[in-house]
Amino acid sequence: MITRRSLIGGWGGLWAFGSAEGWSMEAEAIHFDMLYKNFGVRGLEFSDRLKSLASKSVVITGYMAPPLKAESQFFVLTREPLSICPFCQSDADWPLDIIVIYLKQASPLVSAGAQIHVTGRLEIGSYLDPETGFVSQLRIVDASFSKSR
Repeated sequence: MITRRSLIGGWGGLWAFGSAEGWSMEAEAIHFDMLYKNFGVRGLEFSDRLKSLASKSVVITGYMAPPLKAESQFFVLTREPLSICPFCQSDADWPLDIIVIYLKQASPLVSAGAQIHVTGRLEIGSYLDPETGFVSQLRIVDASFSKSR
């Protein structure tokens, strides 16, 4: 008998992930532990696995950093919950493990303590957001999210 668990396990890491808008396309699960392969004098170096997923659909679990406003198309995903807005503190210690998320459409954002799943297309490389002036090296675009159960 084929069960959902055995079917998902047989996909080798590809998941059909439920989002706030219903079922999304298959996405490769990524984790904060797999973002970088080297932290040296030359800075951060993305892992080969992460680079191989550039422009592909991914899903990751994390926490929404406190946003600039209650409804937005942009937020920062972190490994651990943050209690302060990273944009509001000039001397804030930014966590190393962050990913900028650009949603498909503006959405009410969730409490910083709520774990969420984000699905979207992975982009790697320097990008200057023309609207906010925010510079990122790692982004998930055309994204949607749902609260963890």
